[in-house]
Amino acid sequence: MISALRVSSLCAIALAMAACGGRNQSAATAAAPPEVGVISAQAQSVPLTLDLVGRLSPVRSADVRARVAGILNKRVYSEGSDVKEGQLLFEIDPAPLRATLNAQLANLAAAQATYQNSHIAAERARSVAAKGLLSQAALDSAEAAERTAAAAVKQAQANVESARINLGYANVTAPIAGRAGKQQVTEGALVGQSEATLLTTIDQIDPLYVNFAQAVSAFEDVRRAAAAGQVALAAPNTARITLLLPDGTRYAQPGLVNFADSAVDAATGTVTLRGSVPNPDHVLLPGMFVNLTLELGVINHAWLVPQRAVQRDGEGAFVLVVAGDGKVARKTVAAERLRGSDWIVTGGLADGDRIIVSGLQKVGVGALAKATPWQAAAAATTSAPSAR
Repeated sequence: MISALRVSSLCAIALAMAACGGRNQSAATAAAPPEVGVISAQAQSVPLTLDLVGRLSPVRSADVRARVAGILNKRVYSEGSDVKEGQLLFEIDPAPLRATLNAQLANLAAAQATYQNSHIAAERARSVAAKGLLSQAALDSAEAAERTAAAAVKQAQANVESARINLGYANVTAPIAGRAGKQQVTEGALVGQSEATLLTTIDQIDPLYVNFAQAVSAFEDVRRAAAAGQVALAAPNTARITLLLPDGTRYAQPGLVNFADSAVDAATGTVTLRGSVPNPDHVLLPGMFVNLTLELGVINHAWLVPQRAVQRDGEGAFVLVVAGDGKVARKTVAAERLRGSDWIVTGGLADGDRIIVSGLQKVGVGALAKATPWQAAAAATTSAPSAR
């Protein structure tokens, strides 16, 4: 009986000691604050950019047309090749045009002969009239015939010049330098009979224009920020453009804005803009749609905060920070623009704020937290799926 009581007492003591030890261990675990990754806020100057979509177009585009009627003999250039200004592209049969020129030359010779005869007759009439042996009416008639013959010579000269120009049009040359398109009319076709037949098109593709539009409200926001001293706008014709190709790669040659419309499109509420982009290697082609980044200026005072650190609720955007006493606090921020993987925050922070980036699910406002430096590269490695 006594031994049974002793065994029961020993078991009770052991259970009590185990329970006490568990409570002490739980208390120790609860006392350790959760660890969170933080970055230190530091204000800096940040480029003010807009992400837009644009379309490329040639700086100059010229339709090459047949300016005289005739049979197209041959194409001289290679389709899709680069041509120089004045380079021969097509040949139209020159025989009828040459015959027309010869006929006009003959008419000019006849007009010059008629003028020579009229001039001699007028000189004789003036000589005789000076001696009083010819009436004034006869003198006037001779001089009128001379003037008429002189006008006929000038008309014949103009016809010769016109025929010579038309003969020159038999050789169709490039009006501008650029890339010539495909042939629109085959050899043997009659061209220029009733209208100037389109033969091909030449586009100047270095540089290229990039045309895009932006909502007028965005420009008003930028103007207000500039008036308040928050933004330093780029000088006219110095706003940079960076293109993204369809495959997502960044185009190496930056461009510059060189035109902004002075009126707002009433149908869309946008302002049309245009930039010029170098294209020395002809990587860009007219008609392509491209994504572009327009740099309007510089935000004088802003913080770059990783996207994962910025949260939103009914009150707006906010971040959690670890205050000086180690407790988590909420700060409402102004985050309206993205730059890569970061939000551009223009208000609500102070330099030195320890912004929580990782471990947000472990803490709440007012809770204690252990702040450790957050590394973007390490976070990306941790979140990346393991290879199998």
